[in-house]
Amino acid sequence: MTYWPDQDLRTFTFDARAVPYSSPKPGAPDGLPTDAEGTVKISHHSPAEGWTVRSRARVDCLVTSPGNATLTAVVTHADEPIKDQIGKRLGFSVHDGRHDRMGFSWSVVNGDQDEEGTWVEGRAGTCMGPAAFAPVTKGGYVVRHADLLPFPGR
Repeated sequence: MTYWPDQDLRTFTFDARAVPYSSPKPGAPDGLPTDAEGTVKISHHSPAEGWTVRSRARVDCLVTSPGNATLTAVVTHADEPIKDQIGKRLGFSVHDGRHDRMGFSWSVVNGDQDEEGTWVEGRAGTCMGPAAFAPVTKGGYVVRHADLLPFPGR
């Protein structure tokens, strides 16, 4: 990331697929058109400090537009220093273009205030992610857009 030059190696690997109406929810017994499956893998390396932490998350929501995707995933595995992240939903966005970009819902975005007015990290709801604010410096992403399917029986 350009704003942390001493920690500029982060790896985000996305393998997400739409599986519309596959996950029943209260108020949506057939599921939603944004239901998804897959995995997000994150590796954050700090060369200056000599550490690497990894985590993995299960994709639960995906929505696309041509060249763009927003998805969320719930952390299922995390290395020791970030084990408190297990069970947390993370939001992501990907821009597949001439210069790929991506966004993630922690660190520099998604702030909220608690009852006392203290700033805390906000929760990510399903399919909620920030704009793709970070440039991809190596590799790239491919987004295959698909329109959302109408609700069953309509």
